[in-house]
This record gives sequence, C-alpha cells and structure tokens, in this order.
Amino acid sequence: MVFSKKGCRRSEIVLDFLCKESYDLRDFVALITFLRSPGGCPWDQVQTHESIRRNFLEETYEACEAIDAGDTAHLKEELGDVLMQVLFHTDIEREAGHFDIDDVADAACRKLVYRHPHVFRRNDLDAPDWDTIKQRERAQTTTAEAMDCVARSLPALWRCEKIQAKAAKTGFEWPDMAAALDKVAEETQELREAAVSGDAEAVAEELGDLLFAVVKVARFAGVDPEQAAHAACEKFIRRFSAMEAAAADSGVPLKQRTLAQMQPLWQQAKQTVSADNEGKKSARQ
Repeated sequence: MVFSKKGCRRSEIVLDFLCKESYDLRDFVALITFLRSPGGCPWDQVQTHESIRRNFLEETYEACEAIDAGDTAHLKEELGDVLMQVLFHTDIEREAGHFDIDDVADAACRKLVYRHPHVFRRNDLDAPDWDTIKQRERAQTTTAEAMDCVARSLPALWRCEKIQAKAAKTGFEWPDMAAALDKVAEETQELREAAVSGDAEAVAEELGDLLFAVVKVARFAGVDPEQAAHAACEKFIRRFSAMEAAAADSGVPLKQRTLAQMQPLWQQAKQTVSADNEGKKSARQ
C-alpha cells in the first residue's frame, strides 16, 4: 500500500485534501505523514513517543467514556482520535526506518491467527488456550513471569485484578468472599496500627495491601473495581453538589461552616440523591 505523496508539491497536497468529499484510511495515514513532513505542521514535526504518550491515554479514556455513555456518534469521533494516535506513533517509527503501518497490521493479523487455533486449526485437538499461547509468545515459564508482564502503566486497581486472576489459576485463592472480607479487616487493622505509629512508609505499604485485598473482594463479587471506584466518585460529586446547593440556599456557604455544621446537610444530600436515583430507576422500568 502506498500512502506517501512523494513528488507532489505542498500546494497540490493541500488542495487534494481540501477537495476530497470523503476520506479513507489511506488518506488518514498520508495526512499524518504530511503533517510531520517539511512544510507540514511545526508542532506535529517535533513530537516524540514520550511527548504524546499522555495524549494516547487521554484519547483512549475518552473513547471509554463514549462507550459508557452509549453515545455512538461520540464513540466514532473518539475512535478516530485513538486511531490518530496509533498512526502518529507508527509514523515516528516509519521515519526512523523501523516499521510502518503495514508492518503493524501484519504483526497484529499474525498474532490473531496464531491465538485462535480453535478457528484456524480446528483439527488440532491439543491446541493450547489463549493464556498459554500468550505465555509461549513471551517465553514465560512461570506464573510469576506472567504477572510481571502485566503492564505497569495500567490503572493500579486493574493491574491488581489481572495479577490476582493469574494467581488464582494456580489455586492460590481464598475459598470464598467471607475469607476475602476477613483479609480486608486484617489489612484495615494493620493500617490503623501503622497510622498510630506515625511511620509514613508503613502507612503507604499497608494502604497498598488494603487496596489489593479490596480488589480481591471485588473479584469474588464479580465487580469491576475500576468501575466501582468511578461510580463512587460520581455519587460523591452528586451528593457534594446537592450539599453545596443547600448551603448556598440557606445563605451560609460551605466555606463558612464547620465540619459538624456540614454533616446535617451531607445527610440531607445523601437522601436527596438517593431519592433522585430511585426516581430515575422507576422511570426506566
């Protein structure tokens, strides 16, 4: 596939892009290449993997928000932004002479074919499962090595969940949720003791242990800990907004109140938000 527009003058390339009624993937790749080339965009030209790493994450999270909202039009836009990041990083490597978008597609297709022996090698009764295939690809011989390969850039709760799932496959797992909750209580007590001691490093360590134990409970409950934490954040914002509005309506804003004076408003806000949620549930039924 040819995506470059070598031999064309800048004005011709600009006019070509301006005159198109619609664009396809070839155009997208060519556009990124043009923007990073001499005569393109000064900002695009100086970017590196490191400088746009955060952009990649942000665009991915925004796509996830569109999925959560069920907003198809927004999802189309955000997937385009994610794809732009893929093409941008790929073009940096193309310039360095390492690989291009065709190489990326080739590697991805080869991986998918290899990881689906039940589809492409149906007569192979001894075909390994997905996780075993991934371990072989990465030359992993132990579960610990597989754990170590869980991306450190993942959100922490998500990483906890994936590591615990790998441990569970070896049988290293609490028998039930009650045992997992007991571990949460144990870690909570150890955190209290660390806090009393005033040892900041111990507090950080025990807090991490507590969060890890809470994720274990989430796994037993079949709850996504990241989603649960996000839901808690949204609930807190709604409640705080209701409390803040009630304080303003009374003529005494929150900043002029003590914590004790805020508590009745907080309890009222909890009831208000809870009632609103119940009303929305009833309307959907």
